[in-house]
Amino acid sequence: MSDAIVTEGISKKYGNITALDGVTLSVPSGMLFGLIGPDGAGKTTLYKILSTLLLPDNGAATINGMDIRRDYRKIRASIGYMPERFSLYPDLTVSENLKFFASLYGVGIRDNFDLIAPVFSQLAKFPDRRAGALSGGMKQKLALSCALIHRPKVLLLDEPTTGVDAVSRNEFWAMLSTLREKGITILVSTSYMDEAQRCERIAMIDRGRILEVNTPGRLAAGLGRNFYNASAREMYPLLQALRTFPEVKNCYTFGATLHVVTADGFDAASTVRRLETMGLTDVKIYPATGTVEDLFIKLAENG
Repeated sequence: MSDAIVTEGISKKYGNITALDGVTLSVPSGMLFGLIGPDGAGKTTLYKILSTLLLPDNGAATINGMDIRRDYRKIRASIGYMPERFSLYPDLTVSENLKFFASLYGVGIRDNFDLIAPVFSQLAKFPDRRAGALSGGMKQKLALSCALIHRPKVLLLDEPTTGVDAVSRNEFWAMLSTLREKGITILVSTSYMDEAQRCERIAMIDRGRILEVNTPGRLAAGLGRNFYNASAREMYPLLQALRTFPEVKNCYTFGATLHVVTADGFDAASTVRRLETMGLTDVKIYPATGTVEDLFIKLAENG
């Protein structure tokens, strides 16, 4: 499988702030690839560079073999880019926005309608509604339709589900899976760790650096052993107590329990007895299955 997106040592600074620090990454053709990281990690800067809207200070990048500096016109014609903020014209209607973007690429709305039909189906109910009056989920569907109208080979989506309700998020990711089946390479960034599980492969980015790249399953398995759930009736005192134990390397809230990362030789049973002598009740510590979010926390804290 060839690589649709390749970056080599991409760096970018804004004054004294380093947005990207030697980012090297490759995205195979036809893959749904996730770029996972918190706000300020450098995701949007990388997207602007890949979409030829911004030049890097150092490094190189190609999209389907085309150089971002030399072949920027060809790249712009072959990609679909959906920025984080809604960037369509709010005073134009749904159909007017779609016609406008189709005309920019010299295609008719019906030329590639088979591609956008699953996305556009809900929007078709109100073609004359102004884009600015749409709900958050509908705005994202319209933006995705406009990004797809020219049948791009690569789709760049920068945090497309931020601020969108859970149902719309789920629908949006189902649409991405359908697009991936049509052979479109998709690079999607998100700060929602649960969305990483929907990608075939993910890259974790923090403070401008790629921490690790792998499948979601292998990344979660990278936590290895020494990973536990902990609970008690007195959850906050439990958190405080565990953080003082030298054999506990990290402890943080995760849903209704605590996730505990320990050193080798940690004994759960003796730790429970020790906590009970400190006045905690109904204490439970048992092996946990790590998630991508747990691994991200571990990698970020290790620098």
